[in-house]
Amino acid sequence: MSAPSTPEPVVAIVVAAGSGSRLGASVPKALVEVGGVPLLLRSLARLAAGGAQHAVVVVPPDAADAFAAVLERAPLPVTTVAGGAERQDSVAAGLAALQQMLGEQEVVVLIHDAARAFVPAEVVARVADAVRAGADAVIPTVPVTDSVREVDDDDGSHVIDRARLRSVQTPQGFLRSVIEAAHAELAETGTPVTDDAAAAEYLGHTITLVEGDRRAFKVTEPLDLVLAEALASEEG
Repeated sequence: MSAPSTPEPVVAIVVAAGSGSRLGASVPKALVEVGGVPLLLRSLARLAAGGAQHAVVVVPPDAADAFAAVLERAPLPVTTVAGGAERQDSVAAGLAALQQMLGEQEVVVLIHDAARAFVPAEVVARVADAVRAGADAVIPTVPVTDSVREVDDDDGSHVIDRARLRSVQTPQGFLRSVIEAAHAELAETGTPVTDDAAAAEYLGHTITLVEGDRRAFKVTEPLDLVLAEALASEEG
């Protein structure tokens, strides 16, 4: 790894193409309101506070108008692009939008799930700073607190030492050249991954862990909304 000679601009790709079906919502998940504010706007505010200067928001293809109305209140400049069938496709669409916007300019890319709407700004900054310092790929993590068992092929199971496990959060950070090359290779080989750090790891890049925060949980199920409403109320 070698540190960039100058601080790179920070651009976020915000994946907001989820349907919200598991929440029982009538709108895409990123537009679900918590404390009167859509999850997407909460995520964008935290990304901006952590140093992001522009965001590419990947939206469901059939909900562009609804997102456009919400994004009029975005706290930073935003470009929207239609997402794909899988998260990996949506991130690739976001990276393609960066190519059109920036040409070959190198930037720090933060890839974030819109549903992690309460990520603290200091976590965002921590990820971006680690990339600027020369890390290939950066992910925020928190320790696993539950006991964990792995299921065996014979329907048995065995315990795993949770002290060695970490839960992965977003935003995940990369130099643009690193994550673009990783996604291009995945597209060529047809290899699926569950997150963008795995894409970089597939190309042999080292993954750097930084401290995450439990407030960066992902709103997925109705119980998560209860916690989100409590956090929104606490923050005023």
